[in-house]
Amino acid sequence: MDAKKTINKMLVYTFHQILELEEKAIITEEFKDISNNDMHIIEAIGLGKGKRMSAIARELKITVGSLTTSMNSLVYKGYVARERSQTDRRVVNVYLLDKGIAAYKHHEKFHDEMTEALMSQFTEEELAVWVKALDTLTDFFESQNDIHNKK
Repeated sequence: MDAKKTINKMLVYTFHQILELEEKAIITEEFKDISNNDMHIIEAIGLGKGKRMSAIARELKITVGSLTTSMNSLVYKGYVARERSQTDRRVVNVYLLDKGIAAYKHHEKFHDEMTEALMSQFTEEELAVWVKALDTLTDFFESQNDIHNKK
């Protein structure tokens, strides 16, 4: 098989494998009431004092309307709380509740373990090459996003 076909096959396969593994690893008995998508919203909110809905939607590259639908569910399930700004009532900030913080940390642990497991397989030299390749891949995807967002 030529390099182009191999790279394409491995990118597609790896993408799907990561999504499947992540879903199995993070949607446990404790967090069975949320989806992988919900977990990524929780990740985007983060552990700080909260974020604006518009900032989260931008980060996730979704509309505020789509985010609102998911956010309603997360609020109802006790993962997230909403709060209107006292200075500008149009602004809605969201922040994680204890259950959301636990989910965030669980998700973070999965990513840390996955990254550590992969990194442990490489020498320092191999790791440098791998990081450069992934950096190039990230740059490509970001440039494609920029192109498609301008259309």
